[in-house]
Amino acid sequence: MSISSKATASAILNRMIVLVGLMGAGKSTIGRRLAARLDVPFVDADDEVEQAAGCSIEDMFEVHGEAAFREGEKRVIGRLLDGPVGVLATGGGAFMNEETRDLVREKGISVWLRADLDVLVRRCARRDDRPLLKDGDMRETLEDLINRRYPVYGEANIVVDTGDKPHRTVVDRIMEELSAGGYLSANRTDASA
Repeated sequence: MSISSKATASAILNRMIVLVGLMGAGKSTIGRRLAARLDVPFVDADDEVEQAAGCSIEDMFEVHGEAAFREGEKRVIGRLLDGPVGVLATGGGAFMNEETRDLVREKGISVWLRADLDVLVRRCARRDDRPLLKDGDMRETLEDLINRRYPVYGEANIVVDTGDKPHRTVVDRIMEELSAGGYLSANRTDASA
């Protein structure tokens, strides 16, 4: 069953969609569009972590270290998974935490937005607020992250390649995969149902 870009009024999401992938994969941008298509809330885990901590992720990394940030991130994602159904964009390292992955498996639908190295380098070069890219060569760092993280991201329920495709095309593909995987159910609000 194919879901067109106009069809969503009859689709109901039954679990939180959790977008995973490296920085620059498009989780926030695609997530907002996907949430709008599904008519559900969009939540960015990084924003929620910053709000809970009262400081930026960059400051958390600098002052408390990555381990403390990841612990806070895990708690926030757990809380969000217990909340209303919607689309959740996670930080690039969130899915690497085994406890977080278990929570996502139990309560969500994980969608890996996969992008190749060249695309990630180009997109990440536009921003300078990514703690893991502050020191060293960006391309080498991203390549190392790909080598370590892509096998784990491969555990996601759905894998969608983003590349240089238009956002609309990526959202269409996610909708098709959600439908094919049985993650959407028909809305039966009309009297004939």
